[in-house]
Amino acid sequence: MYILAVDTSSKTASVALLKDKSVVGEYFSNAGFQHSSTLMPMIHSLLQCSKVSASDIDLYAVITGPGSFTGVRIGVSAVKGMAYARNKPCVEVSPLETMAMNLADFEGIVCPTMDARCNQVYNALFKCEKGVVSRLCEDRAIKIDALIEELKDQKVCFLGDGAKLCIKAGEEAGLNCFIPDENNLYPKASSVGLIGYEKNNKGEIVSAEKLSPLYLRPPQAERMKTENSERK
Repeated sequence: MYILAVDTSSKTASVALLKDKSVVGEYFSNAGFQHSSTLMPMIHSLLQCSKVSASDIDLYAVITGPGSFTGVRIGVSAVKGMAYARNKPCVEVSPLETMAMNLADFEGIVCPTMDARCNQVYNALFKCEKGVVSRLCEDRAIKIDALIEELKDQKVCFLGDGAKLCIKAGEEAGLNCFIPDENNLYPKASSVGLIGYEKNNKGEIVSAEKLSPLYLRPPQAERMKTENSERK
């Protein structure tokens, strides 16, 4: 089974091709929010170099959120189009779970974070022990100060584009925390594909028509509209 995995949920973007659980190829870009112009060329080049055609893809796995509203929509829209054209199933994946897999060999609490602005992060907590990653809470939007308070007395590894914000607050609070090397800091499409493989085996798939972004908060424009209405 060939799996095409896509992530455009943050400032980085990546695509990967897997054959079952084996990674055939992967492209990663940390060039900033240019996903609308780089995603499809990355996919085309990956398939071409792997000598696999679009018609060979059996399953699509994509980050559906939380994350950058625009970035998530770009990835989801691209996958919806490709999967719909060939009537192929899709798997929805969280970027937070994907990042946690980067630190599977770490012993302790892994805290993936994505900058949600307004002193908040999108976050979930995972425990890594003997190569096994276990989810401790659901994806959420949380104030950084509240997150640091929740993590006190823990050994914590922060990941994601919100990691630098969190580690600054954590160090000021005396938290035992650190950030991994750059190669393990962001979501990887290969991990998206591996999660997609497992979810497919469990029957956790959706059609292209039902594939949609997951927002933990309303977009900024909607929040501002609500705030303005409440002031009147």
